[in-house]
Amino acid sequence: MAFTTPDGTYGITMKPNRAMKWFMARQVTVIRKGKQTKMMGIPVLVLVTMGRTSGKTYETPVGYWVQHGGSWLVCASAGGAAKNPAWYRNLAAAPDDARIVLAGEEIPVAAQELHGAERDSAWRQITQAAPRFAGYTKKTDRVLPVIRLTRRTA
Repeated sequence: MAFTTPDGTYGITMKPNRAMKWFMARQVTVIRKGKQTKMMGIPVLVLVTMGRTSGKTYETPVGYWVQHGGSWLVCASAGGAAKNPAWYRNLAAAPDDARIVLAGEEIPVAAQELHGAERDSAWRQITQAAPRFAGYTKKTDRVLPVIRLTRRTA
């Protein structure tokens, strides 16, 4: 199914400062070196996307949850921001042209936004493992997109 979740009309404002940019870059480096890392208790992977307008490669550390069948779930929460994060927009533009890095291994993936009962089930999995995500829905009026990443064969 298509990436169709619209931005909201209100939410937190997140302007990355120098410390946050350093921390995110450090997460990417650690994961690329083959180590596992967590942010606020949630395992982190590096999501590699192509900029939808720039064509640049972007590497973004995001929390993930393993789903039955060997796929990974990620949530475009942006901490409850009004707008969907840039990586969500980049995935929407090229859902079959993404990669993830887990413990040093780069894996080509296809991205699919979940809707309806599938999203509801995945959302329960996410909020049971990380209750703070349920709180993000109180900070914004947008539905937080849940995306399944599935390994692509090269």
